[in-house]
Amino acid sequence: MKLFHGVYWVRIFKFLLLLLILASCESKQTHQAGTEPISHKLWNQVVINYVDVSGNVNYQGLKENPKILLDYLELLRTSRPNDERWNEKERLAYWINLYNAFTLKLIIDHYPLKSIKDIGSTIQIPFINSPWDIETIDFGNEKISLNYVEHQVLRKSFEEPRIHFAINCASISCPNLRNEAYVAANIDAQLADQAQRFLKDSTKNIITSEALYLSRIFQWFSGDFDVDQTLHENLSIWSGVSINNSATTQFMDYDWSLNEQSRP
Repeated sequence: MKLFHGVYWVRIFKFLLLLLILASCESKQTHQAGTEPISHKLWNQVVINYVDVSGNVNYQGLKENPKILLDYLELLRTSRPNDERWNEKERLAYWINLYNAFTLKLIIDHYPLKSIKDIGSTIQIPFINSPWDIETIDFGNEKISLNYVEHQVLRKSFEEPRIHFAINCASISCPNLRNEAYVAANIDAQLADQAQRFLKDSTKNIITSEALYLSRIFQWFSGDFDVDQTLHENLSIWSGVSINNSATTQFMDYDWSLNEQSRP
């Protein structure tokens, strides 16, 4: 009888131990699935240290000291947003920061270079073999590209045309890379500020009530800027300039040169 009870309790102990192990594994998997929103403090450190107020990047310095960027990329890889736990602003901040962080990684992996377009094939076909189609973002069970993040996640999942002012293509004519992380609590104000800065930068846009000289971003993604309101209405709101419906529109040349800080 005593032997029976001894075996019985051993089995109970083993069963409870198994439950604890399974719970621990589930907890780890849950963290890796990104059920809890993450802090973007590491990205803040990267952009504060290597991006100036004009949005230009010290790529040489970052290539020589990439640890904080690499730590942040690893955090992003293991913390993909969970739609049930992350609200829309938390997801939006995550994907914008991820796009910008992996763009910097793509550049320093191939640095020195004069343009992001120098990466990859000599003849590049958009959405097939451009630098933005390289699947460098590894979530373990899925690898995705910058194009996937932009077109299948940001543009498809969020009704937010101002994302085009927030994601950076490492080029002079792109909207400036912001030297602070996007965070859910401030993202509306950050996007409004990005839009205003971009539209008031006369090297990228010239806006008057009668004539518009616009970045080609507004040509490439025209449908994104003409949904709930017309392009003119949106530009009036974002720029603070009252634009007439009859205003003429021309598109400026796009400079794909690297947005690099001047080296001494």
